Amino acid sequence: MTFAPRRAALLTSLVAAALTATACAPQTSSDSSSGKDDQSGTLRVWLFQEVGNKPKEKVVDSVVADFEKAHKGTKVAIEYIPVETRAQRVKAAFNDPASAPDVMEYGNTDTAGYVQDGGLLDVSADFADWSEAKDSDPTAKQSVTVDGKVYGVPYYVGVRALYYRTDIFDELGVKAPKSMAELASTARKIRAAKPDLYGLVVGGAYTYGAMPFVWANGGELATGKGGSYASAIDSEDARKGIKAYTGLFGDDNCPAAKCAGMGGNDTVTAFAAGKAGMAIGGDFSHAAVEAGKVKGKYAVVPLPGVAPGSVAPAFAGGNNIGVLKSTSHRTLAVALMEQLAAKKTQSEMFDAMGFLPTFTDVRDKIAAKQPYVKPFVDTLAAGTKFVPASPAWSQIDSSLVLPTMLQEVISGKKDVEKASADAAKKMNDAFGSAG
Repeated sequence: MTFAPRRAALLTSLVAAALTATACAPQTSSDSSSGKDDQSGTLRVWLFQEVGNKPKEKVVDSVVADFEKAHKGTKVAIEYIPVETRAQRVKAAFNDPASAPDVMEYGNTDTAGYVQDGGLLDVSADFADWSEAKDSDPTAKQSVTVDGKVYGVPYYVGVRALYYRTDIFDELGVKAPKSMAELASTARKIRAAKPDLYGLVVGGAYTYGAMPFVWANGGELATGKGGSYASAIDSEDARKGIKAYTGLFGDDNCPAAKCAGMGGNDTVTAFAAGKAGMAIGGDFSHAAVEAGKVKGKYAVVPLPGVAPGSVAPAFAGGNNIGVLKSTSHRTLAVALMEQLAAKKTQSEMFDAMGFLPTFTDVRDKIAAKQPYVKPFVDTLAAGTKFVPASPAWSQIDSSLVLPTMLQEVISGKKDVEKASADAAKKMNDAFGSAG
């Protein structure tokens, strides 16, 4: 997931098809810890509360109405929970099945941790039988997969690309950069010509903005799978990426004193306010940029990679929907999960909230109608990356291991070799403690 901004969703006329498909869902409850599979009653659902939640509610209400009509004697109770307090709510639900929902939206970086906690139901067979699953983006499917088993369905995905000021580029006679080297030189050219602007605004606390630099240079965050991950952030290739990113902090582009503490929201806010020539922002940043001073004066292209014409791998953020293992309505809960994340629903959710769909065919249709989506779809098509599918990732993320590493380099406190080695040790300690 990415918890600051939000993302996008999808298309196709499927209510009838979805209901038909879910009628064929497995009737067994052998993998449900409740041991029950009631075919009627109330299904409890937790979804995330968004900024401006009413459009989301309208789409969900329509899905619920169709579901209740197709399943006589069944009611669906939706509760929208704050993202910020989700950890406490979910932990309590895992510990007390009586208070738990049947179906839940969750961040895709939370998958492995929730699986380790024993909270999510294995829906591998259901996913395989779901007719729409064949069109799921591979990285999105990876975000619901732990050790080869599937624990939910992708709900929406979000990626980042390069926003740039068309008016400034025209004035300076420069074109959108085609490589990371051009990105850096263009940023410095903008800063030299317009000292009141950041060339490319970057943030020392912007983990998901830095990751593409590591991946584009051939580095990885970690290697392995399941309980055997080992950090790779101190590898030679990863260090090339760290150097490329931290090299953008300085008076000739984005002064460390101002930029070292910035996160992703800060960089997008600076660009939207007209304070930067370029920024790395998500599809979910579009509304904020459109509402800013640069409206009508910017464009978006995929973030370039190392080789000219290549695309840097982006982090595939987003959310999933899963069934809790404690449900006493297994068949109904799986059917509702699939309908909440169906092509038709995701298409409507894109129109309502701007959430980018997880189905490749639906994304292509949306991109054809909404040109601003195309650079993000192209980024996804070029290949994205995900964080290690380990319950340790939430600890690594919350303890700011990677931002600390970046800021140590930016401040000059440590060189790249020392900072990355220390970060690798912290990551390996977390992987080890996660079992």
